Amino acid sequence: MTLAGIVTQFRAHPVAIALELGSILVCCLLFAGTFVLLSQGAPTGRGDAWLALIGVGVAFVLFWTALVPLYERTLG
Repeated sequence: MTLAGIVTQFRAHPVAIALELGSILVCCLLFAGTFVLLSQGAPTGRGDAWLALIGVGVAFVLFWTALVPLYERTLG
């Protein structure tokens, strides 16, 4: 898909495209964050960075598995 096609889709469905692009961004950040934290070794102490990474992942999964289907049910 070309850039013009993406812009056309965005104008037609701005919320859906924003959610999809946001999901891709979150997935990439979780992937990169995991490798950064793995390169630093095992967590010592409380492991705040690992907890933050897990928290973002949990929020992402809950959004797509609970909130989005609930929203779709209320529409239809």
